[in-house]
Amino acid sequence: MSQDTAQPMPVSSSMPRNALVWFKRDLRLRDHQPLVHAAMFDACAGVYIIEPEWLACPEFDSQHLDFVLQSLLPLRTALAERGLPLLVRAGSTLPVLESLQREFHFTHLLSHEETGSGWTYQRDIAVARWCKAHQVQWQEWAQTGVVRRLQQRGGWAKRWQSFMDSPRLAAPKGFAGAALDISDLPTLKALGCSNCGINSPSRPIQAGGERAAWEVLNAFVQGGAMGYRRALSSPLTAETGCSRLSAHLAYGTVSMRCVHQSTEAAIAQTTERDLAFGLRGFAGRLRWHCHFMQKLEDEPAIEFQNFSRAYDGLREAHFNRDYFDAWCEGQTGYPMVDACMRSLRATGWLNFRMRAMLVSFASNHLWLHWRETGQFLARQFLDFEPGIHWSQMQMQSGTTGINTFRIYSPRKQAEDHDPQGVFINRWVPEFGTAAYPSPIVDERIAVKFAKDQLYGVRGTNEARASANTVQERHGSRKSGLPAQGRIKNTNQQRKPPKPRVTEPSPQLEMF
Repeated sequence: MSQDTAQPMPVSSSMPRNALVWFKRDLRLRDHQPLVHAAMFDACAGVYIIEPEWLACPEFDSQHLDFVLQSLLPLRTALAERGLPLLVRAGSTLPVLESLQREFHFTHLLSHEETGSGWTYQRDIAVARWCKAHQVQWQEWAQTGVVRRLQQRGGWAKRWQSFMDSPRLAAPKGFAGAALDISDLPTLKALGCSNCGINSPSRPIQAGGERAAWEVLNAFVQGGAMGYRRALSSPLTAETGCSRLSAHLAYGTVSMRCVHQSTEAAIAQTTERDLAFGLRGFAGRLRWHCHFMQKLEDEPAIEFQNFSRAYDGLREAHFNRDYFDAWCEGQTGYPMVDACMRSLRATGWLNFRMRAMLVSFASNHLWLHWRETGQFLARQFLDFEPGIHWSQMQMQSGTTGINTFRIYSPRKQAEDHDPQGVFINRWVPEFGTAAYPSPIVDERIAVKFAKDQLYGVRGTNEARASANTVQERHGSRKSGLPAQGRIKNTNQQRKPPKPRVTEPSPQLEMF
């Protein structure tokens, strides 16, 4: 909406300059530009809005709100110690802003930019109109490597590097806080969301909050990344071998810039070659994190429609509800698929390669459209990040038009990543007994059908023309980044017809 400025701009010289910091997915003190800016005002307050539009959207799960509430509690305490009241209000954004305007008479609304689901995009358009009508200056700042209103992808990687290498911001020491009453945080039960996560002994979800984020980050860069590249592919080793920062990045309890700089500092300081090797691999995945988010920022419609419109109608009329239900419940008769789904539903997390396998199986073996399966998975992932999620759903489903078709074999994934059956036996204990279902589809027949359909579309003139458009708008470019930032495409499967693939392998573990 606007660029960073050194000093706040008063609406009128006779009016007090009051700032409202709108927290969204940036639940932290450190490296928080809106907070730094708020410290310059005559009076300020913060607000987090629990929006009914979020609670009602098909990607929402109670575990998401549980993580947010955990993060808000220590944040509110830390801000109060510095004089800033953090209000937590439940309601649609515009009525909440109207109410706060009557209470506080704020002249500036300060926030980070958000690349989120479609409902947040529409909400922000409405907020911009409201601010204009009420003569409130809304100032936004980037908090990731995503560039708003990007005209072309050329040079994006250098801009990412410049932002991530820029000085991170210390937490303000004090604020001229407004005299506002704050109420207790609402409970999950009061919000109609009592069936989840961390408070449930059956589902041990990651703890939220800035302190937890830094504990996880420090443990990873100081030694946890040892063997990272070897550990990230198997669900047996990835649980402890990956950084587990994805949920903290999704809700902003730590900034991407802090993660990047902590990683680079650890690389420079360590004498352990294996640790440095793991951290370099992780550093590259941070770059791809923002690369995929940029796609949704540039084209919000990819949440709802195919990147390449040449693939429209390919799966829509063939949606099999029985197949979908069996996949959701981990009852497909393919033990590696079922073990991964059950593990995900129980813990809220799964390593990236197994996520890719779940999507590939649903889209290709079961021929299900990515939109409905994507909504289901979004509810399971504690670390749901819309930009990465919808791009990957389409990549694994073959509808981007510019990526190599990758159809994962569940049997091969089990052989490669669970050769002793430890993971399968943990999550599918009935495997090998009469209680376990037969395979829901014949893999050979299902895969042949999927390949025939996908390659049939890709060979058309319409698909070729569409692919050129997608590549120009969303494809990766030569980065010019340091060696540790480059990722090679090691795909060995058969090459599709032109256009050539320029995206990274979706087998990358983002976190």
